[in-house]
Amino acid sequence: MDRFIDSIEWIAAFFVGVVALNTFTAVFMRKFFAVTIPDYYNFGQFLLGILIFWGIAATSYRGTHITVDLLWANATPKYQRLIDVFATLVLLFVVTVQTYTLFDKVMNTRAEHIVTMDLQIPIWPFFLVSWIGDVSAVLLIAIRTYRLIFHPEDIHDVKLKTAE
Repeated sequence: MDRFIDSIEWIAAFFVGVVALNTFTAVFMRKFFAVTIPDYYNFGQFLLGILIFWGIAATSYRGTHITVDLLWANATPKYQRLIDVFATLVLLFVVTVQTYTLFDKVMNTRAEHIVTMDLQIPIWPFFLVSWIGDVSAVLLIAIRTYRLIFHPEDIHDVKLKTAE
């Protein structure tokens, strides 16, 4: 299971590189050669969307995203675990609904044959890759929820000191 989790994190990291490469190439070509890459802005938008959804998947499992939680920090370990389970269940519900609505967006975009401006490339595959990232987030959040409830020792969260 940890290999699956790590592979999703590597995919998210790959898309960070792709977004950076797209931006660097577009700026470099425009600055030094006065050439604009067709649809680079659209590709940048779609790749950023993909990055966001895969990033949600990567951060949702590890629990290493930025949090500010004074109640949790001052609770006993038992209540910290209860808060973690509740918060993860809420996150699972929200991301599941988001995944459902994003799938609807993928299907509508495909049915309407929406394409990019310059190269006339269909945009639904970009939405599909974003949706797969969202599905990965749901899977990882479900795994995290299961581990929090039944195997809390398998969770590798960053250990924080309680507030004083």
